[in-house]
Amino acid sequence: MKWWVIIGLVAAGIGFGGWYWKQRANTAPPYQTRVVARGDLIQTVTATGQLNPVVNVQVGSQISGTILKLFVDFNSPVQAGQVVAQLDPATYQANVHQAEGELANARANRELARINAARARELFEAKLIPQSERDQSVATLQQAEATVTIREAALARAQIDLARCTIYSPVDGSVISRSVDVGQTVAASLSAPTLFVIANDLAKMQINANVAEADVGGIEIGQVVNFTVDAFPRRTFPGRVIQVRNSPVTIQNVVTYDTVVAVDNADLKLKPGMTANVSIILAQRENVLTIPNAALRFRPVDEAAAKTNQTASAGAGRGSRRRNQDDGQTSRTVYTLANGGKGAAPVAVTIETGIGDGVATEVVSGLQEGDVVVTSQTQPTGSNTTPAANPFGGGMRRF
Repeated sequence: MKWWVIIGLVAAGIGFGGWYWKQRANTAPPYQTRVVARGDLIQTVTATGQLNPVVNVQVGSQISGTILKLFVDFNSPVQAGQVVAQLDPATYQANVHQAEGELANARANRELARINAARARELFEAKLIPQSERDQSVATLQQAEATVTIREAALARAQIDLARCTIYSPVDGSVISRSVDVGQTVAASLSAPTLFVIANDLAKMQINANVAEADVGGIEIGQVVNFTVDAFPRRTFPGRVIQVRNSPVTIQNVVTYDTVVAVDNADLKLKPGMTANVSIILAQRENVLTIPNAALRFRPVDEAAAKTNQTASAGAGRGSRRRNQDDGQTSRTVYTLANGGKGAAPVAVTIETGIGDGVATEVVSGLQEGDVVVTSQTQPTGSNTTPAANPFGGGMRRF
């Protein structure tokens, strides 16, 4: 008898517990809600780009030769006109000597032609030679003078090539790249080889950010930019948009536009080539009414409630959007619960929305602080309400 009593008590407890939990589930609130509250919103456009010096000069060589000396290295500060490299000048010095000899020979020939022309003039005036011989002497003198001009130009070209054996820095700055070593031969037959890359001023840098075509319409010159780099993950750097270039760039079938962001790098923490994660601030609001974006996406599952909401929306339509072209606001439909969230069925309300940050959206009109908006609908245990169909599935499933 004792064991039967114990078994009966246990069975009664299990039955009561099941009944209790079933009643609790059936009476659970069918909707998840949020209260309309005030807060700050920042609407941004995100992009990635690369940090570059504002002025980046590639120093090359116009002549071919062997690197004889290097006077700077990586990170070396340089000034405009400073010697940074020296090519072996032996070949070009020999060319200068050859040109000097050819010029001296041409000048000697010109002097001889000048004497012959003067003599021919005197003889022609004394009627001792014909006109043809005098004309020949004058032509020979002119040819000698032209030869001297050619040899002078050849000497100047040889001297210029000799001077180009010394490589100078064109700007003040810092060497960020060196592509040659002592003893290396550079060939400048078709294009000038790059010896150094000099950044003019690393304290002033810029970001070339790739902004997608869908977002470039909101970008304007002067907008504030915040960005981070992987080297300093806990630090946010400021910047400002200075240019939006019209030249499109296609990256993996996505059209982007190069947006230039000016950056102050006074502490020299940022390095050229770093990848920057850019956030361009399009708009900012303080102490405005906000609702979660889930409230904008919510639609009731119950058919009766849906009919009631459609009537209450006064033609707004389920999820309708009407954009005001003058102020950029958009008409949206959300669902609210009366009596502080204790109403039986949600009621559709048309609101005007402003900016959003991807999580919350500004409410311009249609709601007041403290109103309760529906963000999702729960499915109580034992309810006969048909769940919503999976938009990614082939049919409707029950769970």
